[in-house]
Amino acid sequence: MAEYGRIIGIDVGTKWIGLARTDLLKTVANPIGTYYVDDVFEALEEQVENENVEKIVVGWPLTPEGEEGRAIKMVEEFLAKLEARFPDIEVAKIDERYTTKEAVRAMVEAGVPKMKRRESDRVNQAAAAIILQKYIELVKADNVRITDRYI
Repeated sequence: MAEYGRIIGIDVGTKWIGLARTDLLKTVANPIGTYYVDDVFEALEEQVENENVEKIVVGWPLTPEGEEGRAIKMVEEFLAKLEARFPDIEVAKIDERYTTKEAVRAMVEAGVPKMKRRESDRVNQAAAAIILQKYIELVKADNVRITDRYI
């Protein structure tokens, strides 16, 4: 990874897509928003135009047993659109098992009221940040380079 730049993390859902990004040193992931499926590419375009985006990491929906889940087809279709729209940006996939549960648990620990936790936009962007943070930690811990395989 280059010294200064950002990585975008994406949690793909059927209606909503959560986005997160790293700081310029790629050490911390922060949520940046949740977007309706039809609007997410405008938000991504803005990030790519205004930030030094080096890579995009997409959550890969595996079952608890580690098999590819029902949502794989939806994510594959999203990935095809993403790669066509941003052909010069590397895209990686990472196991997203339990990220939604982790996002809800983190909001509980942070004291977010129950009604606010039920808002899917908060959960999606928090899940995107967790997906991205896991990626950062795995790359740093293992010094791995991920291309088209998921972790």
